[in-house]
Amino acid sequence: MRLSRRDLVKLGAGAGMSLGLGWRPTVGQTKPLIQKPIPSSGEMIPVVGIGTARRYNVETEAELAPIREVLRRYPDLGGRLIDTAPGYGRAETVVGRLVNEIGNRDRMFLATKVAVGGRRGQPGGDTIQAGKDQMERSMRLLHTDKIDLMQVHNLRDVDTQLGTLQEWKQDGRIRYLGITSTSSRQYEAFERVMREYELDFVQMAYTIDNRGVEERLLPLAADRGMAVLVALPYGRGRVFRAVGGLDSPLPDWAAEIDCESWGQFFLKWIVSHPSVTCAIPGTAKVSYLIDNHGAARGRLPDAGMRQRMLEFFEGL
Repeated sequence: MRLSRRDLVKLGAGAGMSLGLGWRPTVGQTKPLIQKPIPSSGEMIPVVGIGTARRYNVETEAELAPIREVLRRYPDLGGRLIDTAPGYGRAETVVGRLVNEIGNRDRMFLATKVAVGGRRGQPGGDTIQAGKDQMERSMRLLHTDKIDLMQVHNLRDVDTQLGTLQEWKQDGRIRYLGITSTSSRQYEAFERVMREYELDFVQMAYTIDNRGVEERLLPLAADRGMAVLVALPYGRGRVFRAVGGLDSPLPDWAAEIDCESWGQFFLKWIVSHPSVTCAIPGTAKVSYLIDNHGAARGRLPDAGMRQRMLEFFEGL
């Protein structure tokens, strides 16, 4: 059953965090893992995942080696969710091959997308079969017979594809379904789909300097009981440039929320929003993996601290 907002608060979403059940500290991991519930099921997922756009579109062994190490170590750090798409070049192939080689599929939450037909939600040709063919191909590339989350990418032929996703979910081929868009030009259409369909997930862009989804989409996700994945949490590096680079010193008070880097500062600001379930920064190096997942441990900012962080950033 889909959880109510009151249920989510009880599970910890209202406070912004929940301790990972069964977690045991290892060296360098002395703070509990922060997780939030998927509203439609109550299943808990860590608040930081992995995005694969651009960085996983690789082919040579030299390029694959650091990603292999990321995916090998990822679950040991408490991570689960990996988001990819057919439109990300070889990303599905890379994720599927490496996870299959490592043998940790059962520890992963694999999310991918379907994108066929016309843009802006307009159908074109036999998109029902084209969508099915694309999703079958994704399953082959990912070496799995069940996708944890299938999303309609950028609302491409969204009504048609959601019809197929509903069938596949009922048949047990996918566990959750959703939609994605990182374009403010699609907000109106995005809201319409959120109101008309029972979605498990919505994915959108949200950063400390790009807060347009706060007005309508994030509150609607909470009202409708939909998990929120946040794409582009660093604004393609824009927020780092704004603070003077990765090595620029943090304000002293960032220690109050266990921030050790600017990456953690920006991720904690995002995932502490009550409507946000998980942020998915691009992660293709172990050093970035360890740093990003530092944001999924320790203290999260409350509303007052989030405002302080925002005012500090805007005052730079």
